[in-house]
Amino acid sequence: MGKKLVMAQKRGETRALCLGVAMVVCAVISYYILGTTVLPLYQKSVWTQESMCHLIETNIRDQEELGGKKVPQYPCLWVNVSTAGRWAMLYHTEDTRDQNQQCSYIPGSLDDYPAARADVEKVRANFHAHRTFSCFSASREEEPSVLYRRLHGPHTLLFSLFWPTFLLTGGLLVIAMVKMNQSLSILAAQR
Repeated sequence: MGKKLVMAQKRGETRALCLGVAMVVCAVISYYILGTTVLPLYQKSVWTQESMCHLIETNIRDQEELGGKKVPQYPCLWVNVSTAGRWAMLYHTEDTRDQNQQCSYIPGSLDDYPAARADVEKVRANFHAHRTFSCFSASREEEPSVLYRRLHGPHTLLFSLFWPTFLLTGGLLVIAMVKMNQSLSILAAQR
């Protein structure tokens, strides 16, 4: 009976040790992936200063209103704000600025024009209801644009690093508990 119990303990310890090592390896792989994807986006972000923006004007632009410029076939919200004593164009996120520099907000459903127009009208009404709001401006003064919301801010970075850190801590804890159990078993056997 004692020999079977010892063998079962060794199998359990081996499995727990494999689990702990697998958790640590997965955490290291996750850190590598985050370090090559999320971290460079966070470091490249120039919109680091949070300030207060005051709404100056909003305008919904359609293609026919822009007079010959090549613009996609969807309604486009254009927002002009005042922040830190200067005028600036407001963009919803970094991606909005990269997709179309003439639009502050691009609706989610671009296939259905009436639904996209209703979405843009709702966002415009929200800006008029809250004329003063927080926004993110660039650290350099010559940047003529500000962001409403950062995609790659410190909260996103912390949220991305939470689960790999939890996995690494859990794996190291499992390994430490197995090693501690083995050393206590050796001490108990010697007595």
